[in-house]
Amino acid sequence: MNRIDTLVQQLQLLPHPEGGFYAETYRSATLVATANGPRPMSTAIYFLLTAGNFSAFHRIASDEGWHHYEGDTVLVHVLSPEGNYSCIKLGKGDGEQQQGMVPAGHWFASETSGPLGYALVGCTVAPGFDFADFELATAASLSSTMPAHRVLIERLTRQ
Repeated sequence: MNRIDTLVQQLQLLPHPEGGFYAETYRSATLVATANGPRPMSTAIYFLLTAGNFSAFHRIASDEGWHHYEGDTVLVHVLSPEGNYSCIKLGKGDGEQQQGMVPAGHWFASETSGPLGYALVGCTVAPGFDFADFELATAASLSSTMPAHRVLIERLTRQ
């Protein structure tokens, strides 16, 4: 069994709608008021990306912290509401960081970069994640509002 299969089995990971695999590991019992209704104070997941796969551009209504655990570098591509691009390089090498933050309302996508063929990260969302606050981008819609990033958007969307 290879490392990817081992992680999927040991961590009981499931396919994620945006790409990759995940397992929720924490959901706060404490609720906080948000513009979209009550949400858990915080949630956390394991998230596994594999080579040749990506997490498609999406946005959520909360801040999302990323934590690198093992494997290749993860490139988290972030587009601000104003259309500014930044890239968080998650990893343990030079010029990389082991934690990064995507602010609420920003579009983001991620992919691995490296020879191992996978990366295991954690994502912590506060206020907690709710699929009602999740929006998956389409290439046409996001490119129409951010045409300067069309090539990247088309590469990292599924529809």
